[in-house]
Amino acid sequence: MPGGLLDGKRLLITGVLVESSIAFHVARVAQEQGASVVLTSYGRAMPITEAIAQRLPDPPPVLRLDVTDEADLATLADRVGEQLGGLDGILHSVAFAPATALGGAFLDTSWEDVATAVHVSAYSLKALVTACLPLLGAGASVVGLDYDSDVAWPGYDWMGVSKSALGSVTRYLALYLGPRGIRVNLVTAGMVRTVAARAVPGIDRLEEMWRTRPPLPWDTGDPTPIAKACVTLLSDWLPATTGERLHVDGGLHAVVT
Repeated sequence: MPGGLLDGKRLLITGVLVESSIAFHVARVAQEQGASVVLTSYGRAMPITEAIAQRLPDPPPVLRLDVTDEADLATLADRVGEQLGGLDGILHSVAFAPATALGGAFLDTSWEDVATAVHVSAYSLKALVTACLPLLGAGASVVGLDYDSDVAWPGYDWMGVSKSALGSVTRYLALYLGPRGIRVNLVTAGMVRTVAARAVPGIDRLEEMWRTRPPLPWDTGDPTPIAKACVTLLSDWLPATTGERLHVDGGLHAVVT
């Protein structure tokens, strides 16, 4: 759209699986604001992402990317470059923990399963950004999706630890990429009933908390406020903000509940 917040911006968006995915709504709002978008997916999810991409205002290409696969990462810049020519922004919306790392078994989780959670959910931000560095110039923006890791959420367990690590990775990327003019920030989102959220044991209890306790009304079925925050960070409107965690949670993080 002419005069959009992201006019002329070229974005790589990970994590679109179904229409309820936060990343899907980021892609939608970004396109509505003038951005060109490329999505990623991998494995059995590829056909699903390709089908869901058709529901966006301007159906984008979908590239194969397993963020733990060095071969995929090694060719990513070339493949994105073929589609967009360059890159002005990245949305990191990738997280995974084995079932044994969730649900209250914190004390019994093996290192192998913890390592998987940290690799996919935290280290992958660094891997994704460095893979795309040849395409990123001054003014580029990287945004990751976060969940409040300042407290321990029942059942969230090693995913919570991984989100803490994601915050630290973000700050170090902000430190080392700042001289290149690249910003790196997180949006700490309130609970939305996505596919990933439904995999967390005890989700009904968490959902009730988010429905009743934030000072601002919070709709667990609407990712749009989160998507708009991501798009704002991907735009040029916060040019001196990096290493930040922007809470979009109805204010729950700020109050005693």
